[in-house]
Amino acid sequence: MRSENESSGQKGRSFIEEARRAQIVASAIEVIAEVGFAHASLARIAQHAGISKGVISYHFAGKDELMEEVVDRTYGTIAEHVGTKMIGLTTATELLRTHILSVAEHMRGHRTQLMALGEIFTNLRTADGRPRYGINANEAIYRALEEIYRLGQESGEFREFDRRVMAITHSSAVDSMFAYWAANPDHDLDAHARQLADLFERACRQ
Repeated sequence: MRSENESSGQKGRSFIEEARRAQIVASAIEVIAEVGFAHASLARIAQHAGISKGVISYHFAGKDELMEEVVDRTYGTIAEHVGTKMIGLTTATELLRTHILSVAEHMRGHRTQLMALGEIFTNLRTADGRPRYGINANEAIYRALEEIYRLGQESGEFREFDRRVMAITHSSAVDSMFAYWAANPDHDLDAHARQLADLFERACRQ
């Protein structure tokens, strides 16, 4: 679901509109992380942002659309960070390790975003009551990881295995790492990521 104001797409928005939407998303993340999804009303988010609820309604059709924007923008920043770290890498082993390490590196500085995502993934529902972000919402991630494993197999770096199984396992392990860190902030996220990268590298070797 998209608001009428978004019908022309992001390219049709002015700089001021984009800045306002980014401000609303940032406040939504802070409020969700602080009070949880159920208590993160549009009025509360507006109060945090220092704007009226009507301003949010102008930019987003409702809470669900705002939550989707939070997810989209957060994943966009993660992808941008990881993509930058991967530039110039040529081996599948480098790409595999860099994916795990760079995602952890980014999220270490964005724990509030991680907590907000967890709340949204757990609570946001479709009209028929199903989770909005179920397992099939990860398809793009699975395909991207499969490409890394395909490169490794074709280059001879990696042994033969089912790439979809490895991609699902890879994604799930990263998600579990973040879930544990979110619940236990004193946990050494960087050390966890290094050991996780070691595990997958060894699992893929010939």
